[in-house]
Amino acid sequence: MYRLAAFDMDGTLLMRDHKMGGTTLNALHQLVENGVILTFATGRHYIDMKGILSHSGINGYLITGNGTRVYDVEGEPLQSMDLPAELVEFAMRTPWETHASIHIFRDNGWFTDRNDSALLTAHKTSGFQFQLTALDTLPLTGNHKICFIAPHQELVALKTQLEQQMGSEADFCFSAIECLEVLPRGCNKGAALARLSHHLDLTLADCMAFGDAMNDKEMLSQVGRGLVMGNALPQLKQELPHLQVIGRCEQQGVAHYLQHWLSSPHLTYSPEF
Repeated sequence: MYRLAAFDMDGTLLMRDHKMGGTTLNALHQLVENGVILTFATGRHYIDMKGILSHSGINGYLITGNGTRVYDVEGEPLQSMDLPAELVEFAMRTPWETHASIHIFRDNGWFTDRNDSALLTAHKTSGFQFQLTALDTLPLTGNHKICFIAPHQELVALKTQLEQQMGSEADFCFSAIECLEVLPRGCNKGAALARLSHHLDLTLADCMAFGDAMNDKEMLSQVGRGLVMGNALPQLKQELPHLQVIGRCEQQGVAHYLQHWLSSPHLTYSPEF
């Protein structure tokens, strides 16, 4: 019996309207009734997540910013990791060969100097918004992560540049096909979930996890049972071929899996695609 369940949000629980379906919410409530602790592990900001969960009527532990922050169910911080100040300064002042927009995440919000209203669509439920700011006026300390947003192929080239210049001091991941993130070294959802498990007197073997993108890789590969969404990025499926692929997010594949697991945990699972 797994004691802790960790869920990615976008592409796993949140559908195209950026909300959780009713069947999914029912399944999450059933988990809680069966004594399973819920954890939501996401690249989203804490403020954004609290709005989403409040709207959905569900609660749990939070791993936000792709592992840069961990919060208990009351919203009290359990862990925090920031980018080194000198790395932030270098990243912000180096003329990278890219037209990508740059986004900085801090405890008090999301900051960018590019006014792109299309980016707000994913945050309609919570009302979370960016703050237009001259980025060179932000403090160099207290920054969770830096995000570059652009077409994927441009970001692939940028990732190579960043790794050549900062590879020993930071980690890099695609949290979405058009979003490349710079994170503190050793920071990812898997490492954050390991710390949370320890806080709860559990081990990663006591956890199941669900995800669809490369920022879920460490988490999915380290838990007792990692489940890959049917709509997951092909690279994730290729790198974790031993993990079971379940249904798609739009068909509430997580709920379908959980209903089977709760009612018939010892029977072979056949996903609906």
